[in-house]
Amino acid sequence: MATQEWSIQEIARVAGTTSRTLRHYDDVGLLAPSRIGSNGYRYYDQHCLVQLQRILLLRELGLGLPAIADVLDGERDSAAALAVHLEWLRQERDRIDRQIASVTTTLRKLEGGEQIMATEALDGFDHTQYKDEVIERWGKDAWERGDDWWRSLSDEDKHEFKQRQHDIAGDFTQALKDGKSADSDDVQAIVQRQYDWIAVGWQGKRPTADEFVGLGQMYVDDPRFRANYDRHGEGTAAFIRDAMVAYAERVLR
Repeated sequence: MATQEWSIQEIARVAGTTSRTLRHYDDVGLLAPSRIGSNGYRYYDQHCLVQLQRILLLRELGLGLPAIADVLDGERDSAAALAVHLEWLRQERDRIDRQIASVTTTLRKLEGGEQIMATEALDGFDHTQYKDEVIERWGKDAWERGDDWWRSLSDEDKHEFKQRQHDIAGDFTQALKDGKSADSDDVQAIVQRQYDWIAVGWQGKRPTADEFVGLGQMYVDDPRFRANYDRHGEGTAAFIRDAMVAYAERVLR
């Protein structure tokens, strides 16, 4: 029985990515095609599909390509690895279900004039869920400083901090809609606010040029950040990244 294969265009379409991305995955040793035809076309079999699914799941966790390569290299058993991913997805589904229930309850009580309970309104919203990820990216000290700082804030301060970022993202979106370039003076003024906002969250530590550029790239690469920024307007995450790169070159280097 012949093994079913799919062309690179078919795989890219189903995965919601691009042929260029799949070729890049091959270049960095993450996903080689099962074969390359005499016409130069790349084809992918079932094994490739499983490997791509694992890559996409790890990207959902916010891992960069080098970290994904390390994980895949250490997980030769695809079934066991997918079982771990499945458990994470179930936990994430449960957390989102709790958030939906929390917001639904809050809305119902607001509309009915009922007293809102903190345990109901905040169920499912827990910044510590990202503890391991922060430690992996920036170290244990960074997590502990950030966690101590966040817990020290009043509810009003936390709301103000989040609102500042919401306003900054909205201004980026408006600048994009107005056709302004990422390196224009107006947009760079918004980036300055973004930089200052990040420095507050880093307890006064000023991001270096490379750190700032890396954060901007993460806004595009990490589906969670990209979705958060692009909800203001499609393409906002990429626009912010480009603006942050321009700022790093102009101000930080």
